[in-house]
Amino acid sequence: MSRLIGLGLLLAGLLYPFAVYFGMEHFAPWQFGLLLGSLWLARALLGTRKPGSSWMAITAITFCLLLALFDSPLLLLRWYPVLISAFMLGLFGLSLIVGPPIIERLARLREPQLPAKAIVYTRQVTIVWCVFFLCNGLLAAALTLWAPLSWWMLYTGLISYGLMGLLFAIEWLIRQRVRGHP
Repeated sequence: MSRLIGLGLLLAGLLYPFAVYFGMEHFAPWQFGLLLGSLWLARALLGTRKPGSSWMAITAITFCLLLALFDSPLLLLRWYPVLISAFMLGLFGLSLIVGPPIIERLARLREPQLPAKAIVYTRQVTIVWCVFFLCNGLLAAALTLWAPLSWWMLYTGLISYGLMGLLFAIEWLIRQRVRGHP
């Protein structure tokens, strides 16, 4: 059940910019807040407990309550991608402080005994992701405040995911080179 809720939140996050852009004519902001808030509440109640998951859920539920209460189609609806970038920045950034870094944890799933060189590398990659999420969140915030809805939807719904994919690809290529693979 918790995987299903996690999948629902992932899909809601991916489709959110399009739902806002195309759904504002048919749905009120409070309905977006109710749907998202329900998913986050279900995750908080039924999901697995991980470090930071409680504060993330509380923050997201608070955002959804504000969305439902203020029912503001102009600005409040558009802050969700900023919130997600802030969550990711917090998750990756805290892992640098309270280690091991997120990327090291992921690397250890495939290779439990990482060499010292790989540990340093995974820390650097985690820092790169922190910078990405900071820049992504700032750009999404700027678009939320000053850009037309179509620009916001284009960036938060397509371009930001393309940039993430590009960062994944570049990191993979660098990793192959660092590991000595052609």
